[in-house]
Amino acid sequence: MYELIAANRRRSVFLVVSFVLLVAALGFIFGLAWDVGYFAAVAATAVAVVASIFAYYRSDKIVLRISHARAADPADPNQARLINITEGLSIAAGIPVPGVYVIDDEAPNAFATGRDPKHAAIAATTGLLQKMNRVELEGVIAHELSHIRNYDILVTTIAVVLAGLVTLMSDWMLRGFWRVGGRRRSGGAIVGVLGLVAALLAPLIAQMIRMALSRRREMLADSTGVMLTRYPPGLVSALKKLRDDSTVVRTGSRATAHLWIESPLHRSGSGVLSWTNRLFDTHPPIEERIRILESL
Repeated sequence: MYELIAANRRRSVFLVVSFVLLVAALGFIFGLAWDVGYFAAVAATAVAVVASIFAYYRSDKIVLRISHARAADPADPNQARLINITEGLSIAAGIPVPGVYVIDDEAPNAFATGRDPKHAAIAATTGLLQKMNRVELEGVIAHELSHIRNYDILVTTIAVVLAGLVTLMSDWMLRGFWRVGGRRRSGGAIVGVLGLVAALLAPLIAQMIRMALSRRREMLADSTGVMLTRYPPGLVSALKKLRDDSTVVRTGSRATAHLWIESPLHRSGSGVLSWTNRLFDTHPPIEERIRILESL
């Protein structure tokens, strides 16, 4: 367990360094395109460092806000059950009880966020509370608590803010390139093409970094989650329900997709959007997760 926590801390450093370098590279190319030299690279690096510090301390609040999460109400029977399960499993996991939040959405799903077990939160949709029985809900919450105990949340929560910064910078670059043409030297066309390619590829690179950090993490959370409940069929049944339910989380987005227990994005059908979501999925196939748990 301590080795896993140490590995996740190393991944957090890798994640921050990777995004800072990516943002600095974008700034450098942007500076060449706009004839401002290294100033843009230095400014972009400074912004990335500040964003990393901000992400470390505040990204959990951002995630909860953009997901429209609210504190669970103990007066509501379903939400009281969620609070009770979270408290009991937190004691079993040996971690402080995280904040418990609810998202008004009929799609069954849940996620954990925060920077460490002392500063963590769990959010579940009302659809999850309505569609899961107690043992299934225990399996889902144990999965999310495993993310907290393993320090997965530090990696995944920071990724939301930093990936958003990369996407925002890429958008700025794309919007600005139409003004570059008249301000370039003889090598301007080459720099312009390079900048355009970088602006288009940067969000893809950011997504690939997040994918590399996410897939194995889900498998580990499944395994450590069933160790908490000591009842693998509970999480297996929950995953089967998630697999068979095609409802899409309304507040789900590519920025936060890697946080949820199962991708909140639309992936069924043959449309371009569904194909793209499947191509850049941050989660391993749910059938594979079920197969592994059934073999335990």
